[in-house]
Amino acid sequence: MLKMSRQVVFLPLVFVSTSVLAQIKVGVDASMTGAAASIGSSSKKAVLLWPKEIAGQKLEYIMLDDASDPGNAVRNAHKLINENKVDVIVGPNLTSASLAMLDSLAESSTPMITLAAAASIVSPMDEKRKWVFKMPQNDSHMASLLTQNMAERGYRRIAFIGFADAYGESWANEFSKFAELRKISIVANERYARTDTSVTAQILKIMTSKPDAVLIAGSGTPAVLPQKTLKERGYSGQIYQTHGIASQEFLNLGGKDVEGTLFPTGPAVVASQLPASNQVKKVALDFSSQFQAAYANEHSVNGLNQFAADAWGAYMLMARAIPDAIKLAHPGTKEFRIALRNAVENTHDLVVPQGVVNMSVTDHVGLDQRSRVMARIQNGKFVYLSGG
Repeated sequence: MLKMSRQVVFLPLVFVSTSVLAQIKVGVDASMTGAAASIGSSSKKAVLLWPKEIAGQKLEYIMLDDASDPGNAVRNAHKLINENKVDVIVGPNLTSASLAMLDSLAESSTPMITLAAAASIVSPMDEKRKWVFKMPQNDSHMASLLTQNMAERGYRRIAFIGFADAYGESWANEFSKFAELRKISIVANERYARTDTSVTAQILKIMTSKPDAVLIAGSGTPAVLPQKTLKERGYSGQIYQTHGIASQEFLNLGGKDVEGTLFPTGPAVVASQLPASNQVKKVALDFSSQFQAAYANEHSVNGLNQFAADAWGAYMLMARAIPDAIKLAHPGTKEFRIALRNAVENTHDLVVPQGVVNMSVTDHVGLDQRSRVMARIQNGKFVYLSGG
Protein backbone atom coordinates (compact mmCIF):
# COMPACT_ATOMS: atom_id res chain seq x y z
CA MET A 1 0.00 0.00 0.00
CA LEU A 2 1.49 3.33 -1.03
CA LYS A 3 1.11 6.21 1.43
CA MET A 4 0.39 9.58 -0.18
CA SER A 5 0.78 13.07 1.28
CA ARG A 6 0.96 16.60 -0.09
CA GLN A 7 2.92 19.68 0.90
CA VAL A 8 1.82 23.02 -0.46
CA VAL A 9 5.25 24.56 -0.94
CA PHE A 10 6.66 21.82 -3.14
CA LEU A 11 3.45 20.33 -4.53
CA PRO A 12 4.83 16.90 -3.64
CA LEU A 13 3.53 13.41 -3.89
CA VAL A 14 5.22 11.23 -1.31
CA PHE A 15 4.90 7.48 -1.30
CA VAL A 16 6.86 4.84 0.56
CA SER A 17 7.20 1.10 0.54
CA THR A 18 5.14 -1.03 2.88
CA SER A 19 8.00 -1.25 5.35
CA VAL A 20 8.59 1.71 7.65
CA LEU A 21 12.11 0.41 8.06
CA ALA A 22 13.03 1.09 4.42
CA GLN A 23 16.80 1.11 4.17
CA ILE A 24 17.44 2.93 0.91
CA LYS A 25 15.80 6.29 0.21
CA VAL A 26 15.25 7.36 -3.40
CA GLY A 27 14.14 10.92 -4.06
CA VAL A 28 12.26 11.68 -7.27
CA ASP A 29 11.73 15.16 -8.71
CA ALA A 30 9.30 15.33 -11.65
CA SER A 31 7.30 17.96 -13.53
CA MET A 32 3.87 16.59 -12.72
CA THR A 33 2.22 19.98 -13.29
CA GLY A 34 3.11 23.05 -15.36
CA ALA A 35 4.33 23.33 -18.93
CA ALA A 36 6.13 19.96 -18.87
CA ALA A 37 3.32 18.04 -17.17
CA SER A 38 2.86 15.66 -20.12
CA ILE A 39 6.47 14.57 -19.57
CA GLY A 40 6.49 14.42 -15.79
CA SER A 41 3.18 12.57 -15.56
CA SER A 42 4.63 9.80 -17.73
CA SER A 43 7.70 9.60 -15.49
CA LYS A 44 5.43 9.37 -12.45
CA LYS A 45 3.48 6.45 -13.96
CA ALA A 46 6.69 4.48 -14.44
CA VAL A 47 7.99 5.33 -10.96
CA LEU A 48 4.78 4.01 -9.41
CA LEU A 49 5.65 0.64 -10.98
CA TRP A 50 9.14 0.45 -9.49
CA PRO A 51 9.63 -2.63 -7.27
CA LYS A 52 9.85 -1.97 -3.54
CA GLU A 53 13.13 -3.73 -2.95
CA ILE A 54 16.42 -4.35 -4.71
CA ALA A 55 18.76 -7.20 -3.80
CA GLY A 56 16.78 -7.79 -0.61
CA GLN A 57 17.03 -4.13 0.43
CA LYS A 58 13.78 -2.31 1.14
CA LEU A 59 13.30 0.95 -0.75
CA GLU A 60 11.53 4.16 0.21
CA TYR A 61 10.49 6.48 -2.65
CA ILE A 62 9.80 10.17 -2.06
CA MET A 63 8.38 12.00 -5.08
CA LEU A 64 8.08 15.78 -5.36
CA ASP A 65 6.48 17.90 -8.07
CA ASP A 66 8.59 20.85 -9.29
CA ALA A 67 5.68 22.27 -11.34
CA SER A 68 8.04 22.61 -14.35
CA ASP A 69 9.99 25.32 -12.53
CA PRO A 70 13.80 25.12 -12.03
CA GLY A 71 13.55 27.11 -8.81
CA ASN A 72 11.13 24.58 -7.36
CA ALA A 73 13.42 21.78 -8.51
CA VAL A 74 16.31 23.25 -6.53
CA ARG A 75 14.11 23.63 -3.44
CA ASN A 76 12.96 20.03 -3.87
CA ALA A 77 16.59 18.90 -4.11
CA HIS A 78 17.41 20.69 -0.85
CA LYS A 79 14.42 19.05 0.84
CA LEU A 80 15.25 15.58 -0.43
CA ILE A 81 18.90 15.89 0.54
CA ASN A 82 18.69 17.77 3.85
CA GLU A 83 15.32 16.68 5.27
CA ASN A 84 14.60 13.31 3.70
CA LYS A 85 18.26 12.23 3.65
CA VAL A 86 17.94 10.41 0.32
CA ASP A 87 20.71 8.23 -1.05
CA VAL A 88 20.02 9.09 -4.70
CA ILE A 89 17.78 11.41 -6.71
CA VAL A 90 16.00 10.49 -9.95
CA GLY A 91 14.88 13.37 -12.20
CA PRO A 92 14.17 16.12 -12.94
CA ASN A 93 12.53 16.16 -16.39
CA LEU A 94 13.89 19.55 -17.50
CA THR A 95 17.42 20.39 -18.58
CA SER A 96 17.29 23.80 -16.91
CA ALA A 97 16.23 22.21 -13.62
CA SER A 98 18.96 19.57 -13.84
CA LEU A 99 21.64 22.20 -14.38
CA ALA A 100 20.30 24.26 -11.49
CA MET A 101 20.64 21.28 -9.13
CA LEU A 102 24.33 20.60 -9.81
CA ASP A 103 25.64 22.61 -6.86
CA SER A 104 23.38 20.86 -4.37
CA LEU A 105 24.43 17.44 -5.62
CA ALA A 106 28.15 18.16 -5.47
CA GLU A 107 27.99 19.80 -2.05
CA SER A 108 26.17 16.83 -0.53
CA SER A 109 27.86 14.06 -2.55
CA THR A 110 24.47 12.85 -3.78
CA PRO A 111 24.24 10.98 -7.10
CA MET A 112 21.41 11.86 -9.49
CA ILE A 113 19.97 10.02 -12.49
CA THR A 114 18.38 12.77 -14.55
CA LEU A 115 15.46 12.29 -16.90
CA ALA A 116 16.31 15.45 -18.88
CA ALA A 117 17.86 15.35 -22.32
CA ALA A 118 20.62 17.90 -23.00
CA ALA A 119 24.23 16.74 -23.08
CA SER A 120 25.27 19.87 -21.16
CA ILE A 121 23.98 18.23 -17.96
CA VAL A 122 26.81 15.69 -18.03
CA SER A 123 29.35 17.29 -20.35
CA PRO A 124 31.99 18.56 -20.13
CA MET A 125 32.69 16.33 -17.16
CA ASP A 126 33.78 18.19 -14.02
CA GLU A 127 33.57 17.95 -10.22
CA LYS A 128 29.88 18.83 -10.24
CA ARG A 129 28.72 16.82 -13.24
CA LYS A 130 30.45 13.69 -12.00
CA TRP A 131 27.47 13.23 -9.64
CA VAL A 132 24.96 13.14 -12.50
CA PHE A 133 24.00 10.34 -14.88
CA LYS A 134 21.53 10.75 -17.71
CA MET A 135 18.93 8.34 -19.09
CA PRO A 136 17.73 10.16 -22.26
CA GLN A 137 19.88 10.00 -25.36
CA ASN A 138 22.16 12.97 -26.03
CA ASP A 139 20.86 15.47 -28.55
CA SER A 140 23.92 14.64 -30.63
CA HIS A 141 22.73 11.01 -31.00
CA MET A 142 19.41 12.22 -32.32
CA ALA A 143 20.70 15.13 -34.41
CA SER A 144 23.06 12.79 -36.25
CA LEU A 145 20.26 10.42 -37.25
CA LEU A 146 17.84 13.25 -38.04
CA THR A 147 20.22 15.13 -40.36
CA GLN A 148 21.10 11.84 -42.07
CA ASN A 149 17.41 11.41 -42.86
CA MET A 150 17.17 14.98 -44.14
CA ALA A 151 20.17 14.52 -46.42
CA GLU A 152 18.88 11.20 -47.76
CA ARG A 153 15.58 12.86 -48.64
CA GLY A 154 17.33 15.73 -50.40
CA TYR A 155 16.36 18.47 -47.93
CA ARG A 156 19.10 21.13 -48.03
CA ARG A 157 17.38 24.25 -46.71
CA ILE A 158 16.11 23.76 -43.17
CA ALA A 159 14.37 26.24 -40.87
CA PHE A 160 14.78 25.79 -37.11
CA ILE A 161 12.47 26.85 -34.27
CA GLY A 162 13.14 25.70 -30.71
CA PHE A 163 12.46 26.42 -27.07
CA ALA A 164 14.09 29.57 -25.67
CA ASP A 165 15.78 27.54 -22.95
CA ALA A 166 18.57 25.01 -22.43
CA TYR A 167 16.75 22.30 -24.41
CA GLY A 168 16.31 24.53 -27.46
CA GLU A 169 19.85 25.86 -27.29
CA SER A 170 21.35 22.39 -26.98
CA TRP A 171 19.40 21.23 -30.01
CA ALA A 172 20.35 24.35 -31.99
CA ASN A 173 24.04 23.70 -31.29
CA GLU A 174 23.97 19.99 -32.11
CA PHE A 175 21.79 20.41 -35.17
CA SER A 176 24.10 23.13 -36.52
CA LYS A 177 27.14 20.86 -36.20
CA PHE A 178 25.60 17.94 -38.08
CA ALA A 179 23.89 20.18 -40.62
CA GLU A 180 27.26 21.63 -41.56
CA LEU A 181 28.78 18.16 -41.91
CA ARG A 182 25.97 17.13 -44.27
CA LYS A 183 25.98 20.37 -46.29
CA ILE A 184 22.57 21.43 -44.97
CA SER A 185 21.85 25.17 -44.71
CA ILE A 186 19.91 26.61 -41.77
CA VAL A 187 17.84 29.34 -43.41
CA ALA A 188 15.96 30.49 -40.29
CA ASN A 189 16.67 30.17 -36.56
CA GLU A 190 13.80 31.10 -34.22
CA ARG A 191 12.91 30.64 -30.53
CA TYR A 192 9.76 30.56 -28.41
CA ALA A 193 8.88 29.96 -24.75
CA ARG A 194 7.19 26.79 -23.52
CA THR A 195 4.34 28.91 -22.18
CA ASP A 196 3.80 31.02 -25.34
CA THR A 197 0.32 30.99 -26.84
CA SER A 198 1.36 32.38 -30.24
CA VAL A 199 4.38 31.92 -32.50
CA THR A 200 2.91 33.66 -35.56
CA ALA A 201 5.77 36.15 -35.90
CA GLN A 202 8.39 33.40 -35.84
CA ILE A 203 6.49 31.21 -38.30
CA LEU A 204 6.05 34.09 -40.75
CA LYS A 205 9.83 34.57 -40.76
CA ILE A 206 10.29 30.86 -41.37
CA MET A 207 7.80 30.86 -44.24
CA THR A 208 9.63 33.78 -45.85
CA SER A 209 12.87 31.75 -45.87
CA LYS A 210 11.20 29.11 -48.10
CA PRO A 211 12.69 26.04 -46.38
CA ASP A 212 12.62 22.49 -47.74
CA ALA A 213 11.76 21.31 -44.22
CA VAL A 214 11.31 22.68 -40.70
CA LEU A 215 12.77 21.29 -37.47
CA ILE A 216 10.87 22.05 -34.25
CA ALA A 217 13.07 21.55 -31.19
CA GLY A 218 10.52 21.29 -28.40
CA SER A 219 9.23 18.67 -26.02
CA GLY A 220 5.88 17.60 -24.66
CA THR A 221 2.69 19.35 -25.70
CA PRO A 222 4.29 22.82 -26.14
CA ALA A 223 6.00 21.38 -29.23
CA VAL A 224 2.61 21.28 -30.98
CA LEU A 225 2.15 25.07 -31.25
CA PRO A 226 4.71 25.80 -34.03
CA GLN A 227 3.46 22.87 -36.09
CA LYS A 228 -0.18 23.92 -35.84
CA THR A 229 0.80 27.45 -36.82
CA LEU A 230 2.78 26.21 -39.82
CA LYS A 231 -0.23 24.23 -40.99
CA GLU A 232 -2.57 27.18 -40.43
CA ARG A 233 -0.28 29.34 -42.57
CA GLY A 234 -0.33 26.81 -45.39
CA TYR A 235 3.13 25.27 -45.07
CA SER A 236 3.18 22.00 -47.01
CA GLY A 237 6.82 20.97 -46.61
CA GLN A 238 8.20 18.26 -44.34
CA ILE A 239 8.14 18.92 -40.59
CA TYR A 240 10.59 17.27 -38.21
CA GLN A 241 10.41 17.13 -34.42
CA THR A 242 12.83 15.86 -31.76
CA HIS A 243 12.59 12.85 -29.44
CA GLY A 244 10.90 15.11 -26.88
CA ILE A 245 7.48 14.64 -28.52
CA ALA A 246 7.06 10.90 -28.03
CA SER A 247 3.95 10.87 -25.85
CA GLN A 248 0.26 10.20 -26.38
CA GLU A 249 -0.53 13.72 -25.13
CA PHE A 250 1.38 15.19 -28.07
CA LEU A 251 -0.63 13.07 -30.51
CA ASN A 252 -3.91 13.96 -28.84
CA LEU A 253 -3.25 17.71 -28.93
CA GLY A 254 -1.66 17.74 -32.38
CA GLY A 255 -4.30 15.67 -34.14
CA LYS A 256 -4.23 15.92 -37.94
CA ASP A 257 -1.71 18.77 -37.82
CA VAL A 258 1.09 16.43 -36.73
CA GLU A 259 0.35 13.68 -39.25
CA GLY A 260 3.43 12.82 -41.32
CA THR A 261 5.91 14.25 -38.80
CA LEU A 262 9.35 12.63 -38.90
CA PHE A 263 11.38 12.38 -35.69
CA PRO A 264 14.17 10.42 -34.01
CA THR A 265 13.16 8.52 -30.90
CA GLY A 266 14.16 5.79 -28.51
CA PRO A 267 13.44 2.18 -29.54
CA ALA A 268 10.98 1.68 -26.67
CA VAL A 269 8.49 4.04 -28.34
CA VAL A 270 8.06 1.62 -31.25
CA ALA A 271 9.12 -1.56 -29.43
CA SER A 272 6.58 -3.90 -31.01
CA GLN A 273 7.62 -2.80 -34.51
CA LEU A 274 11.37 -3.31 -34.08
CA PRO A 275 13.11 -6.04 -36.09
CA ALA A 276 13.38 -9.34 -34.20
CA SER A 277 17.15 -8.97 -34.23
CA ASN A 278 17.07 -5.70 -32.27
CA GLN A 279 18.96 -6.18 -28.99
CA VAL A 280 16.68 -3.85 -27.05
CA LYS A 281 13.34 -5.24 -28.23
CA LYS A 282 12.73 -7.86 -25.51
CA VAL A 283 13.43 -5.52 -22.59
CA ALA A 284 11.38 -2.73 -24.17
CA LEU A 285 8.45 -5.08 -24.83
CA ASP A 286 8.57 -6.50 -21.31
CA PHE A 287 8.22 -3.04 -19.79
CA SER A 288 5.67 -1.97 -22.39
CA SER A 289 3.48 -4.93 -21.41
CA GLN A 290 3.78 -4.13 -17.72
CA PHE A 291 3.08 -0.43 -18.30
CA GLN A 292 0.04 -1.03 -20.47
CA ALA A 293 -1.40 -3.61 -18.08
CA ALA A 294 -1.06 -1.19 -15.17
CA TYR A 295 -2.78 1.65 -17.02
CA ALA A 296 -5.14 -0.28 -19.29
CA ASN A 297 -8.12 1.70 -18.02
CA GLU A 298 -6.66 4.98 -19.24
CA HIS A 299 -7.77 5.90 -22.75
CA SER A 300 -4.64 7.99 -23.24
CA VAL A 301 -2.34 4.96 -23.15
CA ASN A 302 -1.33 4.05 -26.69
CA GLY A 303 2.00 2.30 -26.45
CA LEU A 304 5.01 3.12 -24.33
CA ASN A 305 6.48 6.63 -24.50
CA GLN A 306 9.96 8.11 -24.25
CA PHE A 307 9.57 9.47 -20.74
CA ALA A 308 8.14 6.41 -19.02
CA ALA A 309 10.84 4.28 -20.65
CA ASP A 310 13.56 6.61 -19.38
CA ALA A 311 12.18 6.43 -15.83
CA TRP A 312 12.12 2.64 -15.95
CA GLY A 313 15.69 2.68 -17.22
CA ALA A 314 16.65 4.74 -14.16
CA TYR A 315 15.25 2.00 -11.92
CA MET A 316 17.21 -0.64 -13.84
CA LEU A 317 20.38 1.42 -13.42
CA MET A 318 19.84 1.57 -9.65
CA ALA A 319 18.99 -2.13 -9.52
CA ARG A 320 22.34 -2.94 -11.16
CA ALA A 321 24.36 -0.59 -8.93
CA ILE A 322 22.84 -1.01 -5.46
CA PRO A 323 24.04 -4.61 -4.85
CA ASP A 324 27.64 -3.48 -5.38
CA ALA A 325 27.29 -0.33 -3.29
CA ILE A 326 25.63 -2.13 -0.37
CA LYS A 327 28.72 -4.32 0.00
CA LEU A 328 30.82 -1.24 0.77
CA ALA A 329 28.68 1.00 2.96
CA HIS A 330 25.36 1.42 4.75
CA PRO A 331 22.47 3.41 3.17
CA GLY A 332 21.99 6.84 4.64
CA THR A 333 25.71 7.59 4.75
CA LYS A 334 27.98 9.66 2.54
CA GLU A 335 30.07 6.55 1.98
CA PHE A 336 27.07 4.74 0.52
CA ARG A 337 26.24 7.63 -1.80
CA ILE A 338 29.81 7.66 -3.07
CA ALA A 339 29.81 3.88 -3.52
CA LEU A 340 26.51 4.08 -5.39
CA ARG A 341 27.84 6.81 -7.68
CA ASN A 342 30.93 4.71 -8.43
CA ALA A 343 28.84 1.61 -9.11
CA VAL A 344 26.60 3.46 -11.57
CA GLU A 345 29.68 4.84 -13.33
CA ASN A 346 30.91 1.28 -13.80
CA THR A 347 27.70 0.01 -15.42
CA HIS A 348 28.41 -2.07 -18.53
CA ASP A 349 26.18 -3.92 -21.02
CA LEU A 350 22.94 -3.04 -19.23
CA VAL A 351 20.01 -3.37 -21.64
CA VAL A 352 17.29 -0.84 -20.80
CA PRO A 353 14.14 -0.03 -22.80
CA GLN A 354 15.96 2.76 -24.64
CA GLY A 355 19.28 1.09 -25.51
CA VAL A 356 22.38 -0.55 -24.07
CA VAL A 357 24.20 1.35 -21.30
CA ASN A 358 27.99 1.40 -21.00
CA MET A 359 29.04 4.14 -18.58
CA SER A 360 32.57 5.38 -17.99
CA VAL A 361 34.43 8.11 -16.11
CA THR A 362 33.95 10.46 -19.06
CA ASP A 363 30.58 9.21 -20.37
CA HIS A 364 27.62 9.41 -17.97
CA VAL A 365 25.06 8.51 -20.64
CA GLY A 366 26.62 5.37 -22.04
CA LEU A 367 24.30 4.94 -25.02
CA ASP A 368 25.27 4.28 -28.65
CA GLN A 369 23.47 3.93 -32.00
CA ARG A 370 21.26 1.20 -30.54
CA SER A 371 19.49 3.94 -28.56
CA ARG A 372 17.74 5.68 -31.47
CA VAL A 373 15.53 5.00 -34.46
CA MET A 374 13.66 7.13 -36.98
CA ALA A 375 9.89 7.17 -36.74
CA ARG A 376 6.87 8.83 -38.35
CA ILE A 377 3.46 9.87 -37.05
CA GLN A 378 0.96 7.96 -39.14
CA ASN A 379 -2.77 7.59 -38.49
CA GLY A 380 -2.32 9.03 -35.03
CA LYS A 381 0.39 6.57 -34.01
CA PHE A 382 4.17 6.40 -33.84
CA VAL A 383 5.46 4.17 -36.64
CA TYR A 384 8.98 2.71 -36.91
CA LEU A 385 10.92 3.64 -40.05
CA SER A 386 14.56 2.65 -39.66
CA GLY A 387 17.59 2.43 -37.41
CA GLY A 388 18.41 0.83 -34.10
